[in-house]
Amino acid sequence: MKGEAAYKRVLLKISGEALAGKSKIGLDHEFIGKVCNVIKEIVEMGVELGIVVGGGNFWRGRDGKDIDRTRSDHMGMLATVLNSLALQGALANIGVDTRVMTAIEMKEIAEPYIRNKAISHLQKGRVVIFGCGLGVPFFSTDTAAALRAAEINADILLLAKNINYIYSDDPKKNPNAEKLLEISYSEILARRLGVMDATATSFSMDINMPILLFGLDDPYNIIRAIKGEKIGTIVKEA
Repeated sequence: MKGEAAYKRVLLKISGEALAGKSKIGLDHEFIGKVCNVIKEIVEMGVELGIVVGGGNFWRGRDGKDIDRTRSDHMGMLATVLNSLALQGALANIGVDTRVMTAIEMKEIAEPYIRNKAISHLQKGRVVIFGCGLGVPFFSTDTAAALRAAEINADILLLAKNINYIYSDDPKKNPNAEKLLEISYSEILARRLGVMDATATSFSMDINMPILLFGLDDPYNIIRAIKGEKIGTIVKEA
């Protein structure tokens, strides 16, 4: 076993924008390759890994100003499949056994999501990538990540974002915003901190799922998080 992991089973949420690298649109294949090398090391550590990936590098709901919300959200779900297949292809190139499971059936390119089958894949050492969010509109991929983490009995939900910490305010607007190393679910909701949507936060609070948010600017941060190193912001019961 390579290194010591603090968790046995993990759900990793990767934002779509992170996969686009500096361009913020499309796919940065060099960066994806770095992320996949880290994922391979995690698998070699003996960690069972599920991944939910966003689609914001191709489509965000707010982009569809002249499209009704339901249709726009369905477009976003398809964007997550593009990212899921890109990750699967890059992982296959380095010998990592991977399955893509989608909440909307598209059996020609991915398996339909079935909880017990997903857990079976994880137990066999396969990385499982969950596409299409929850398969229904009005729910974000953050909420999908929280639900999938609960369904597969993950030890922790890792949120790999384009920010390194949760702040007391938007650091882009307020240069005096305070970096928070630990915060409770209820405080995120009360202060309306927009690091993850309210539905995902309240659901995680209900099931007491610990969340660790950190930046994906350095892909090795994922391994640091899994080893339990001091990184990012932990969200848990007060």
